[in-house]
Amino acid sequence: MTMQKVTRIKKIAVVTGANRGLGFETCRQLAQQDIKVILTSRDQAKGQAAAEKLQAEKLDVKYYPLDVTNTDSIQHLAEFICNEFGYLDILVNNAGILLDYLDNPDRSIFNVKVDTLRQTIETNVYGSLQLSQTLIPLMQVHNYGRIVNVSSKHGQLSANMNSTQFPIYGVSKTALNALTILFANTLKNTNILVNSVNPGWVKTDMGGPNAINTINEGVDSIVWVATLPDGGPTGKFFQERNLIPW
Repeated sequence: MTMQKVTRIKKIAVVTGANRGLGFETCRQLAQQDIKVILTSRDQAKGQAAAEKLQAEKLDVKYYPLDVTNTDSIQHLAEFICNEFGYLDILVNNAGILLDYLDNPDRSIFNVKVDTLRQTIETNVYGSLQLSQTLIPLMQVHNYGRIVNVSSKHGQLSANMNSTQFPIYGVSKTALNALTILFANTLKNTNILVNSVNPGWVKTDMGGPNAINTINEGVDSIVWVATLPDGGPTGKFFQERNLIPW
């Protein structure tokens, strides 16, 4: 992939796991800010339908297939962006899975299955790692980037490791938060900002109908961090636009 400096016509964003829920609404709200959004998902039929729904709202959204657990799929996305636009401004690492309900019904750390943990880490951590590694060079073209890692309160070492509610999910989100800090520190002398966001307990397929936050409330901080001004915070963890401890 050869990087060439090209004129930035408008900001370009990639949102993963975006055919529904938080990812879908993030695409909508970014596009409403005159940002061209690449909506990605593993399920092509659902992803294309989601993009078409936003296109019907006169929003600049394009679908591209992406399996965050597949290195070739990530590379294909990067090559598409490089060839089509030559740069990238925003990456929202939203794709994630929660498998504690399936393989660990009593949610005890004693009963965690390594294969389930491995599968969760592959999506929730390795996917974000490889996407960041592969797409950051496209942000360096104009020395501008905003990376949002969609995390969870279950990844907070300081507040929630006394809870055994979702041990597998919690380990993956703690690792994702560590990636946030590592990338932010590596990029600290640039205009590429990397932060984690806890959207809260949101009424999505994952959060369920009893969740306390609407999708709009969950997405608010994600979009805010994705559009931070130059000189904004980096290497931080946010909820409801407020700084929270790791």
